[in-house]
Amino acid sequence: MDNSTPPRRKRTQRDYTLGFKLAVVEEVEKGDLTYKQAQARYGIQGRSTVLAWLRKHGKLDWSSTRSSSMSKKPETPAQTIKRLERQLKDAEDRQYLMEKMMEIIDKEYGGSLRKKYLAELPDRLKPKK
Repeated sequence: MDNSTPPRRKRTQRDYTLGFKLAVVEEVEKGDLTYKQAQARYGIQGRSTVLAWLRKHGKLDWSSTRSSSMSKKPETPAQTIKRLERQLKDAEDRQYLMEKMMEIIDKEYGGSLRKKYLAELPDRLKPKK
């Protein structure tokens, strides 16, 4: 008996449905994935296929591959929320670090290096008792 199967041909091009393309574009524009991550996750063969879909079907300007922090491109609300949450976390981490540093300085050098703001305020701005 001959158990050999005919050799499989590797497809050089895949056809994707419009619904699939729009779903990938929406996921990338929400900020859940980069276009390269979407390409890897869904097994999309072409290097710039997802970028071409973004240019054709997307709502944002994807004409340039690099985005600078000074660009005037509109952010989606999800991207704005993620960016602001990151900034808040960074600020909270900096504040925590500064407080711990001040505690160490106070222990090692004695006294308090923190400014006493109420003593420097004019009488009209001091809290009333």
